[in-house]
Amino acid sequence: MNTIKKWISGGLATAGLLMLNACGEDFLTRTPQGTFNPNAVTDARGIDALLTGAYGMLDGIPSVGPSWHGAGSNWVFGEIPSDNAYKGTDAGDQPEQTAIERYVWTVTNEHVRGKWRTLYNGVARTNDVLDNLALVEDLDTARRRVISAEARFLRGFYHFEAKKMWNNIPFIDEQDYNKEVPDSAKVPNTEDAWPRIEADFMYAMQNLPDAFPGEPGRATRWAAMGMLAKSYLYQGFDPYTGAPNPQKLQQALTLFNQIIASNRFALMDRYGDNFSAAPANRNNRESIFEIQYSVTSSAGGGGGLGDELAWPYNTGPGGCCGFYQPSQNLVNAYKTDASGLPLINTFNETDVTSDQGLSSDQPFTPYAGTLDPRLDHTVGRRGIPYKDWGVHPGRTWVRDQAYAGPYSPKKHIPERQFFGVNPGNNRLHSNNYRYMRLSQVLLWAAECEVEVGSLTRARDLVNQIRRRAANPDGFVRGADGAPAANYVVREYPAGAPQFATKEAARNAVRFEERLETSMEGHRFFDLVRWGIAEPTLNAYLTKERTQRTYLSGATFTKNRNEFYPIPFEEILNSAINGQPTLRQNQGYQ
Repeated sequence: MNTIKKWISGGLATAGLLMLNACGEDFLTRTPQGTFNPNAVTDARGIDALLTGAYGMLDGIPSVGPSWHGAGSNWVFGEIPSDNAYKGTDAGDQPEQTAIERYVWTVTNEHVRGKWRTLYNGVARTNDVLDNLALVEDLDTARRRVISAEARFLRGFYHFEAKKMWNNIPFIDEQDYNKEVPDSAKVPNTEDAWPRIEADFMYAMQNLPDAFPGEPGRATRWAAMGMLAKSYLYQGFDPYTGAPNPQKLQQALTLFNQIIASNRFALMDRYGDNFSAAPANRNNRESIFEIQYSVTSSAGGGGGLGDELAWPYNTGPGGCCGFYQPSQNLVNAYKTDASGLPLINTFNETDVTSDQGLSSDQPFTPYAGTLDPRLDHTVGRRGIPYKDWGVHPGRTWVRDQAYAGPYSPKKHIPERQFFGVNPGNNRLHSNNYRYMRLSQVLLWAAECEVEVGSLTRARDLVNQIRRRAANPDGFVRGADGAPAANYVVREYPAGAPQFATKEAARNAVRFEERLETSMEGHRFFDLVRWGIAEPTLNAYLTKERTQRTYLSGATFTKNRNEFYPIPFEEILNSAINGQPTLRQNQGYQ
């Protein structure tokens, strides 16, 4: 596609003046400075620049709208409408996010449109690479094949993320756009995109190397294998009925097992190291694919821009903006019983004690019951150390506690020593977004084992995750060196009733996925792909309505809220001869 070429040529003004050259007349044929030269992308250096630009959209920046619309971490679309998080802040700020949280999605929601345009900007950039690659002469066959594989990985990735959001999406490849043919890029969304997404990841898996030494942000064979397996996994259950698809689950399991058996990846000893900005913890041995963040000294330059609202408020880290507050339901999920196992069916009957309603200068004693230690790597709560920022003081770090609760987001916030480098926005940082890591692969494999394999094997995989969580060296600790809370977490023993039947094991694995990956942008999409979004979220809302009055009347509507609406303006823009080529999702007009 030539989208990037057109944007550059239309968006840059000619800089400087042509100057006469007394030595000859070749100045008459020189390309003016500051304009786009098509020849610049038809050599090896130019195609590398286009590929870098395609990678650059992974974090969702530049977003077409405000930065948080396109955030690669998916905090707006993957967590706020789930049972893990509230929109946060106060009632008047970003009301479109309140609409997302309440499931009153409209076809004109600008957050939703911003995400659509950001992802398809990524698609356009990858197609630019593939379109121009055919014109490059100074590349050998091997390098050409790898560039093509990287571009197709990225194209599959952007379409995969769109598929999660809207389900009925157009798949656009480099052959669809022809600048000589009007409307050639207006591709209908009448065909299922999964086969073409799979094809891109399959090609990438077959043609990418195992690693790019010294360049950890690039897609590898293992990342492509993981994304292909994840594509199969997302087809493993009907999102409306929850009915399993054994063929797709078996395909996914085969690839997950290859990743596990490769021994190229291993769990970090300490769970919290996966959310640390320290150089040694980014792109670590557990990481399969990370979206790379960096900080520059220029104003406004740096990673994490899409998450800039999702920081503690006032005197807290970043000093703005109080969005993305963990829910009481999520905090309750980390309670354990006396044997250190989760309370899968009863966790939300009583609340973990919070400082709701207390000012920071009023006395407060944190919850004394047993907890999974992963809670305090995930949620900022009063009385518990907040990374190296000191003890969370409660209300002074929360914008409107009465509105959105007493908790703060934590995983994506960098340590204080890696904070405040950028002069234009001190919330920009280098704490990469861990898109795929081994712990997820182990749990995805456990999902598949429950359905098409062995319940014993599923339990063993889950226990690997719980064994790491139980490592005392990874506990959050107070200034005295003692654990900051009453942490008790243990493995499921042989014969555990949680793995005695398929239904029980399914619930146990899914609950573990929530504990392991909460506040990482996955929960809503997980509930949808499992086909249990409607009962889970309406049960969640039943209690939440009594605590968060703005959720009064909120309801998840089956056969509508599983997927977001196709943005109205995109449907209008898709018209050919007055007829739209994009059709709207069910439940929307």
